[in-house]
Amino acid sequence: MNKNQKFKIFLFKDYFIITTGLLLYSLSWTLFILPAKITGGGVSGIGAVIYYATGFPVGITYFLVNVVLVIAAIRILGPNFGIKTIYSMAVISVTLTFSQHWIKHPIVDDTFLSSVLGGGIGGIGLGIVFSRGGSTGGTDIIAAIVNKYRNISPGRIILYCDVIIIASSFLVIGAIDKLVYGYVSMAVTSYALDSVLSGANRSAQMLIFSRKYEEIADFINLQKYRGVTVIDGTGWYTKENVKVVISVVRKRETGAIFRKIKEIDPDAFISMGSVMGVYGEGFDQLKL
Repeated sequence: MNKNQKFKIFLFKDYFIITTGLLLYSLSWTLFILPAKITGGGVSGIGAVIYYATGFPVGITYFLVNVVLVIAAIRILGPNFGIKTIYSMAVISVTLTFSQHWIKHPIVDDTFLSSVLGGGIGGIGLGIVFSRGGSTGGTDIIAAIVNKYRNISPGRIILYCDVIIIASSFLVIGAIDKLVYGYVSMAVTSYALDSVLSGANRSAQMLIFSRKYEEIADFINLQKYRGVTVIDGTGWYTKENVKVVISVVRKRETGAIFRKIKEIDPDAFISMGSVMGVYGEGFDQLKL
């Protein structure tokens, strides 16, 4: 398989995952939030307020507002981000418009449960999209821009922006309970978003003690493209000199590494610990 084929497979996988996240986000609105007359955050929330007041479809409002915002994403975050954002806008606009036309009544009678389910599923969808470098537009663009320069979680940024949008729904609906449910949905979305992102970027530090350290280090370095450091150590019980392989990898990569180590040296001693943050090449960029 040549590089061009690998790139096409990677690109297809990237957009397939993004599309899955977008569908989850759209369904969270049409299945739970809109039928229960709850207002969420972001441009979708603005569209919901307009829909409750005029009956104008949320999908069309969402698209029109984001046409302006996507220009900022292209200029600040780069053309690749802009392409993914335009794709996301198109998918959400279409899915919101058609699914809203088909779904008229809530599938859950309890408004509180609708707000929790809608916020949770929407947050998971957003997290999937964000983890692949995409955006659904609106306050997501603002969150991505701020997160590019500051270590502030996207969920928190979106939370602050959405407070005002949800508060404006009171002027249209005039029901304090719907306003509260909107904030419940917003909080659940923020929590689910951060949970998905932290899980996708979770890292682990591995300490590997093995006489076949060279083969293990080569596998991690050449097959997983992760940095490896080999240091000298002394086994205090045996008083023998040993080599210790140290590497920081993504949690999702540890399974393949464990299997290879077992194949190379079943008697290897391994210590692995979770790492809160890793900054540098191949991981997150250090931001001031």
